[in-house]
Amino acid sequence: MACEQTKTTTKRSQLAKIQPLSVLSVSKRTGSAFSGDETAPFFGFLGAAAALVFSCMGAAYGTAKSGVGVASMGVMRPELVMKSIVPVVMAGVLGIYGLIIAVIISTGINPKAKSYYLFDGYAHLSSGLACGLAGLSAGMAIGIVGDAGVRANAQQPKLFVGMILILIFAEALALYGLIVGIILSSRAGQSRAD
Repeated sequence: MACEQTKTTTKRSQLAKIQPLSVLSVSKRTGSAFSGDETAPFFGFLGAAAALVFSCMGAAYGTAKSGVGVASMGVMRPELVMKSIVPVVMAGVLGIYGLIIAVIISTGINPKAKSYYLFDGYAHLSSGLACGLAGLSAGMAIGIVGDAGVRANAQQPKLFVGMILILIFAEALALYGLIVGIILSSRAGQSRAD
């Protein structure tokens, strides 16, 4: 009985010596020396995707909704089409905001060069969600205001300045999300002193 326990203990100690060497040799062969939390980049890349996807959803909705208004207004007043294209342009800018944040986040994720922890992943996720959801809500506002404003402008030209002001304030919502997203993404990398 004592002999069996000795054999088991010997085998365990031999396996304990062999296992770290095999893990080390695999990481040397593949060249992946990962530092930080291994699940953290998932949240960072999710933030980059959320920024781009939600902002582009807002841009698409705003462009489509206000584009329908421009098309229906252009049947009655074709001379006002170029003047009424402002909501479509403002909605298209929302996608650029999401692209900016997605590029900032994705360049900040490099676990081989610098340790990337869960704090960094969560900071990038919140950055992407802040910009993306702000862009989505701004796109919905621009689309609804652009559709109604363009149709109303065809009947009463004095409403143009009011429509532009409303569109500017709707665009400012996405700009707030972009600013907060930049601030949050700059917090990544400050979790631990390397």
